[in-house]
Amino acid sequence: MIFLKIFWVFLKIGIFGFGGGYAMLSLIQDEVVTQNLWMTNKEFTDLVAISQTTPGPIGINTATYAGYKAVENAGFSPGIAVLGSILATLTVNLPAFILIILISYSYRKFKNNPWFKALLRGIRPLSIALIGFAAYSLMTPQNFIDNLSPVFFLLTLLISLKFKWHPVILILLIALAGMLIY
Repeated sequence: MIFLKIFWVFLKIGIFGFGGGYAMLSLIQDEVVTQNLWMTNKEFTDLVAISQTTPGPIGINTATYAGYKAVENAGFSPGIAVLGSILATLTVNLPAFILIILISYSYRKFKNNPWFKALLRGIRPLSIALIGFAAYSLMTPQNFIDNLSPVFFLLTLLISLKFKWHPVILILLIALAGMLIY
């Protein structure tokens, strides 16, 4: 039953997750934290932080771990929980895969169609709104470990903008600071 639920949840997220991984975060958070209680809000925030530092798109990384956590919390062994991560990963990508095949097949035919152009223009602001909502939902007070989290954010942003340090160096430095302080 849990595998069917994972399939359905991540199929919906894949269908409505226009705008990429960051836009999907609010949808994933609603499904895995609020609707299905597969993890806590703090666990989700930690998951997002980990997903940002690992290779690959953040939405897929988040879905992978959420699928694992859902099966694990349902009482299955870690080996079976891996199947949950595989299922979530494949399912969240399935709608985009199908859509890209259809779009690439028919783009030439419709690229000058005014309805098609209007559809693409309408999707852009929706994507920005979803990304903004994801950022807002992660900035709620219960997601902050303490008052240093916003300081780390501002310090990293300042260093990035002013000194143009490579993001990997910033990630490693903030990770080191977090280990030393916490």
